[in-house]
Amino acid sequence: MNASSRRLILASTSPFREELLARLSLDFETASPHVDETRRGKESATELVRRLSEAKARAIGTTQPGLIIGSDQVATLGDTILGKPGSHEYAMEQLRLLSGNAVIFQTGLCLLDSENESLQVDVVPFTVYFRELDEKQIDRYLRHDRPYNCAGSFKSEGLGITLFERMEGDDPTALIGLPLIRLTTMLEKAGVSLP
Repeated sequence: MNASSRRLILASTSPFREELLARLSLDFETASPHVDETRRGKESATELVRRLSEAKARAIGTTQPGLIIGSDQVATLGDTILGKPGSHEYAMEQLRLLSGNAVIFQTGLCLLDSENESLQVDVVPFTVYFRELDEKQIDRYLRHDRPYNCAGSFKSEGLGITLFERMEGDDPTALIGLPLIRLTTMLEKAGVSLP
């Protein structure tokens, strides 16, 4: 079977990841992986996203044949892993911490061929430098974008871009949660022709 015609499954229900993958003009499905995302012991951010991206791909690959894409992302400020805020108050607290600082996003990416168990896994970093933000700016932003389910309390694909002084990295799509440049290389290695 031609690899380009094989079933491609995104192990995620994130609308942001789905929108990014659609840019590659490939037919794909999405599936929700049920994975415990709890950090294990003193696991580093890189170890955490590598493990979770693989776990998400494997969770879908155990029952569905094809090429399975798993991805996970965390934001770090120094040695601190920033989670999803979940509330306005916690998002305010996070953005106060990020004001004037550099935040590194680690995005884990896994491509699993569930038919032969071949696995490609990588972690793609991306750094965001935040402007100095005051309380009113933070509050206005949060009330506009409501990024309470986003690591770091912002959406770069929305008004969150106004919070930045600059960005640094090899793949801007890594910041949104699915590094397409690295994924393209993985898919080509698996026999998928792009474009």
